[in-house]
Amino acid sequence: MKITFLGTGTSQGIPVIACRCDVCSSSNPKDNRLRCSVLVEFNGKTIVIDTGPDFRQQMLKNKVRRLDAVLFTHEHKDHVAGLDDIRAFNFVMKQNMDIYLTDAVEQAIRREFSYIFADTKYPGIPLINLHRITNHPFDLFNQTILPIEVMHYQMPVFGYRIGDFTYITDAKSISEIELKKLEGTKILVINALRRETHVSHFTLNEALELIDRIKPQKGFLTHLSHQMGKHEDVMKELPSNVEIAYDGLIIEI
Repeated sequence: MKITFLGTGTSQGIPVIACRCDVCSSSNPKDNRLRCSVLVEFNGKTIVIDTGPDFRQQMLKNKVRRLDAVLFTHEHKDHVAGLDDIRAFNFVMKQNMDIYLTDAVEQAIRREFSYIFADTKYPGIPLINLHRITNHPFDLFNQTILPIEVMHYQMPVFGYRIGDFTYITDAKSISEIELKKLEGTKILVINALRRETHVSHFTLNEALELIDRIKPQKGFLTHLSHQMGKHEDVMKELPSNVEIAYDGLIIEI
């Protein structure tokens, strides 16, 4: 399994364009973060988790030639806004895109992308097949996908476990029942927005506490705001088995 981090940033805490803080003015490309998304390749197939506003840029930047399915974590715009650009893959692959989503996400995209669902199909609109999922395992390309329900303040959000890889974003709390799904995972990716307390996101310390409890072989922090600080500075504070993920990072399991 190959995992490519397409984006490790967030709309939360994004500064104005004129910001000249250390992170925003950094020359280190690891401090330049697009909105949160990850590409996962397994069994000869390629899937993406979330299509945020930077989806098109991420596909071009990483030279993604094929895309077989999209999994959505939740309905916030910074995770779904790029859905329209799957039309390029419709054209190249000559098929509809399979979309896996909850009822709440489906309602949101039906509102935001109503033209996709219109009775009269305008030429060139995105072509999708919707697959409704719940908090139960499902099969995708001969691989079991295990949803993990986390709470984003009061909003349920899905993380996903795919084999030994677990990806969680926009979490503030996880129930004991859902935490059991993380046991034994080798690679755990978890959101860590900033150092200060936030109503709907893990802080750095909260994310580290979760990683310490689950004890994966490796933990990666994602969904980082510029308020977290510079990549090289934060890395010095982390345990040996934890890293800050960055756009373009590739890991293989």
